[in-house]
Amino acid sequence: MPHPTVAEVTGLALRRGQGRHVARALPEEVPVAVVCNGTTQAVMMASPADLEDFALGFALSEGFITDPAQIERLEIADHAQGIEARLWLDAERAEALAARRRAMAGPVGCGLCGIDSLDQATRPLPHLPAPGWTMTPTALLGAAEALRAHQPIHDRTLGVHAAGFVAPDGTIRLAREDVGRHNALDKLIGALRRAGIDPAGGAVVMTSRLSMELVQKTVVAGVPVLAAVSVPTGYAVRLAEAAGLTLVGCARGGGLEVFTHPARIETGENDVA
Repeated sequence: MPHPTVAEVTGLALRRGQGRHVARALPEEVPVAVVCNGTTQAVMMASPADLEDFALGFALSEGFITDPAQIERLEIADHAQGIEARLWLDAERAEALAARRRAMAGPVGCGLCGIDSLDQATRPLPHLPAPGWTMTPTALLGAAEALRAHQPIHDRTLGVHAAGFVAPDGTIRLAREDVGRHNALDKLIGALRRAGIDPAGGAVVMTSRLSMELVQKTVVAGVPVLAAVSVPTGYAVRLAEAAGLTLVGCARGGGLEVFTHPARIETGENDVA
């Protein structure tokens, strides 16, 4: 039986010394194992929706594959205790992934998307080329606001993140939700590749703060602009600067802050103070 994305629960609301019983819709999270050729590569807590997108996006952003054509088969298997996203890779990628696992130093993960060594947390990133297009602040702010209309699970629960892919004119072309911001981005990356949309042709807008893992995934996917309603971490700014990614934070309330590579945003300034 498929796992539900929303749980209906009851609780006791306390306000100003008064209590009342309330009904609440809450987002569900389920253990999702990413299994490649019979071997579990990672187990993530995720919203049980758009898992084909998640499996493909995760495999791409974590370097398991470099092209969707390297996946010979993909299936989602529901179990009572969770869900398996099963991928069968071609022989060359399967061997490369097996060699990567054999080279991992130590059995204890450090908590970053299922990786098993600190070296992998700071993996080298490609440098993004100039995209040949720019966005206005108005288009980017409009997209950040419009993303709310693409969040049906959030509308019911107020408890999930979203990632949207935005055309240079501010139009949201695709959006995905998840309890985890990294999972939402992986789902979006997978959805873009499955839809045949060039990631270099737009920006990603998110509802969360911007961490270094989100920068990594965005750069590996080839998206040149990453924006969010919240702030980035210092590490995320340094990583984005080195990788040629335009990083935009605080995109709300009629303003935004461009932290790196502002030439892709029509700011009218050459530098960011």
